[in-house]
Formats: sequence, structure tokens, C-alpha cells
Amino acid sequence: MVEHPTVSAPLAYRLRPETLADVAGQEALTHPDSWFSSTLREGRAVSAVFWGPPGVGKTTLARIMAESAKMPFEQLSAVSAGKKEVQAVVERAKSEGRSYLLFLDEIHRFNKAQQDVLLPYVEDGTLILVGATTENPSFSLNNALLSRCRVIVLKPLDREAIRQIVVRGISLLHEQSGSFAVSDAAIDWLAKACDGDARYALNALQSLFEADSCIEWEEESVARQWTRRQGQYDRDGDGHYDLISALHKSVRDSDADAACYWLARMLESGEEPLYLARRMIRMATEDIGLADPRALTLALDAQKMYQILGSPEGEQGLFETVIYLALAPKSNAAYMAEKAARRLAKESQHLDVPTHLKNAPTKLMKELGHGKGYQYAHDSGDAVVAQSHFPDEMDAVSLYHPTSRGFEKTLGERIQWLKKRREEKGS
Repeated sequence: MVEHPTVSAPLAYRLRPETLADVAGQEALTHPDSWFSSTLREGRAVSAVFWGPPGVGKTTLARIMAESAKMPFEQLSAVSAGKKEVQAVVERAKSEGRSYLLFLDEIHRFNKAQQDVLLPYVEDGTLILVGATTENPSFSLNNALLSRCRVIVLKPLDREAIRQIVVRGISLLHEQSGSFAVSDAAIDWLAKACDGDARYALNALQSLFEADSCIEWEEESVARQWTRRQGQYDRDGDGHYDLISALHKSVRDSDADAACYWLARMLESGEEPLYLARRMIRMATEDIGLADPRALTLALDAQKMYQILGSPEGEQGLFETVIYLALAPKSNAAYMAEKAARRLAKESQHLDVPTHLKNAPTKLMKELGHGKGYQYAHDSGDAVVAQSHFPDEMDAVSLYHPTSRGFEKTLGERIQWLKKRREEKGS
């Protein structure tokens, strides 16, 4: 049954759409030809997980699904609810002999045992489960539960969708006061400042109404009254990993402008600058390596600079470094050599060090032949010797394959020269 909120209810609650046609944004679900629209027209409800940022319509879509299916709607929050509250909903459903749509907000907060409680009731149809989460469900939900739910990804609302919602809110508040108004420029400011979160935009609008419902609010006064919404960012969540991934890949792809942008995004979101400095050190070794050995030095210097100066001055070194890393010649040859060497080492740990390479600090060790036959490179005019450095049971293996980019071109030429000299001396 549709509830009719009073004028004292929050504006976001009063404006909640009751039909799919009233939902702004999320066209992949609201379009008449979408599978979701078809499901609602048929009066069906499906277990699903709505994954997306706050204020994009997760609760609204769940309510509309329940209404279309003429199904009782129960809402719980995984922050405060547990097994007892879920069992209470199950008992009501069984006593009435019909399915309930259970909307479980913050479903990622349920632990494995709590999620397992839901499984039999979702399986037998007692519950149609609709979970809402801002976290990646593939990391936070059991595979058994995830396989029984359709994962629906919701995006932040675009500015036009937010604008439509704000205009509806202004109309409702104007009816209430008879004089409340907001200029077009101020509406645009709100649509931009809320970062795709409709609830945030409506709360801002309600704040303006409560501050003065008898004036027309202009952009400047709105900006003074209400702060911009911080972008979605969680140092342990998807936003963190998606942003650092974008930064790393921009550097790898030699796009200095994009690298500066993603670095700025992370800093503006409150990321710890020393974390970014550490990641740049990693970029210097993984994606640039010996194509430009100075890249690692510069990344280490940027870390030291920040430790000395702090914010904001120390952050300038991060931008200087990210530009250098992006524009440096790229090679992952050293990184690939490391991985190949580690694989080979794991497979051959049982093989002994060749006797001529063994240390011989004592008389006994010398008597055992340690170091016997070892050729001291500096005794040769070109410091090149022809001797094996791998275990006796193993053929020499080529692990490092330099590219022809940057300084690695020089290293590649050096490797070929060494190979030729050893062959000459070996023969």
C-alpha cells in the first residue's frame, strides 16, 4: 500500500516516486523496453542487489517493484538488524501464506552467517530479497546468495535528472509556502554540487526553504548557505581502488594530463599523499623500470619532499613526478623478469649452488672445493668471464628481455655484447 507522507516529512521522502514513469534517471531500468519495466508490467518481483552510490533510487525502485507485484514491503537495515529481525519477517510471511519483499539496506554489512540465514527463504520464495549496497557485492556477498540475486548496477544521476528532481521539489515547496523560489542558475549549481545524489540535493533544497521560504534564492546565496557535496570516496572501498587504477593506467599509457587529473581527484577526496607517493614508486618500477632509471629516483625524492614539507607544498612534488612518470619511456621488462625468476626459483629450490660459486671463508670449505675454479672478472681486461652461474643441473635461462625504448636499448646492446664475448672466451 502506498503511504502518503505529511508535510512534516523530509522532502526526499515526500517526493519519492510511486511509479516507474516518475523516476528520473536510470534509463536502463526505467525505459519502457527494459527488462525491469517488463517485469513490473507483468506484476513480478525478482530477488536483486542494487549496487550504487547513495541517493540514486535504490529504495525507490524496490518499493515500486513491491507495489507492482502487490507484495508486502518490509525494510531493514543491515547496520542495526540481524537474524532475529529477518526471522520476524519470515514468520509474518508464513502466517499470511504469501511472499514478502524484504528490502535490506547496506546488505554488505551482514556477515556470512547472517547471509546464510536468508538463503532457504529466498530459495523457497518466502522472501523476495532486494539488497542495497554501495560496496562491490562480489567482494561482500556469499556466492550462494549472489547466485540467487540479479545484480543491478545503478549510476550516479546525471545533472539533468537531478535538475528534474530539484524542480519538482521547488514546485512542492512553493505550493506549501506560496512564495518560495529558486533561480535557474541556483538550480544548476545544486544539480552540479550534489555529485549525482538526489537525496543530497533535496536536503539542500529543504535547508534553503527552512532558512527563508519567502525569497527567490540566487546562486550566490545558495552557495553560501549550502556546501558542495564531497565526492564518493572511501579509502577502503571501490572508489579508492577505481581511482588509483585510473591513475596508474593513465601513467602506464603515457597520458600526463589524465594522470594529473586523477591525482588531483584523489587528493581533493582526502587521500593520504604518502600513499600516492608509494604508488608512484611502484609505477616507476613496474611500468618504467630500466627504460628510465631516473624515474625511481624522482619518485623517491617526491616521497621525501612531502615528508619534509607536508601539505599543500609537498604535494607539488607528486604532480611533478606523475608528469615525469607518464612521459617517461615505458618498459615492464624488469617486472616480468622478477615474476619469471620467482616462478623458476620456486620450481628449483632443491638445486644446489654450483661449487665454484660457493663461499669459502674457512680452510675446511676450501678443502671441500668451495670456490674452486671460480674466475674473478676483474682479472680479465674487459671484466668478462665465461662461466656458468646457474645450478649445475639447470641450463642458463634468459629472464630479462629489455625493450628497445629509452635506456633499455643501451642495456639490450650491452647484453648482446656480453653474450658475444662469453661465446668467444668459451670457445
